[in-house]
Amino acid sequence: MRASLKPLGGMIVAAAVSVALAAPAMAQEATSVAPSSHSVAEADATLARVATEREAVNAEYAAGEAVCYNKFFVNNCLDKAKEKRRVELANLRALEVEAEHFKRAASVARRDADLAERARKDDEELARREALPPKPVKDVDNAPPPAPPKGRRIAEREADHAARMKREAAATAANADKRAASAARYEQKKIDAERRQADVAKRVAETERKRAAKVEAEKKKAAAAAAAAAAAVKK
Repeated sequence: MRASLKPLGGMIVAAAVSVALAAPAMAQEATSVAPSSHSVAEADATLARVATEREAVNAEYAAGEAVCYNKFFVNNCLDKAKEKRRVELANLRALEVEAEHFKRAASVARRDADLAERARKDDEELARREALPPKPVKDVDNAPPPAPPKGRRIAEREADHAARMKREAAATAANADKRAASAARYEQKKIDAERRQADVAKRVAETERKRAAKVEAEKKKAAAAAAAAAAAVKK
């Protein structure tokens, strides 16, 4: 039984040795320094590449995990796959952090440059204004009196006023005539409506009278027929 376990023990020792040999290389790979970006475009390209490679690392780990379940040393295989993925993701994260830091620093530098340029322009404008000669002060006491307003004569203004009043009076009269005509049309419509209502009431009363007369005639006719029938029975 010990002889049968000897190959298994050798395999375990070999796996442990392979892990021990691979660990320094992985640690050295994890501690590698990310290259520096030199432009915003380069940083954007790095972020895009990191996203693509991160998907590839995860896909590779998923495929390797499926392979590990078909091996004898499942846990050992899974540990190697996990460690490989961890190292690769750590390197990608270092690239991502460096690119994002470069973009933030570039944004701050651009903002500072804009503020500095704006301050420089403000200083130049202030210096230009200070270099201008002072404006002459107006002598209000010696200034000539203002010219009288140019207007038409009083007679012309009175004539215009009279014409305007005449037009307003004519417009008022025209409006009064319109209101009177409108009132007359309203009264006529009212009279016509009352006349139509009276005609309708008269026709209704006549129809009702004829209907009542007809009913009365039918009653008399029925009574006469009944009396004749009774007389015939007595005979």
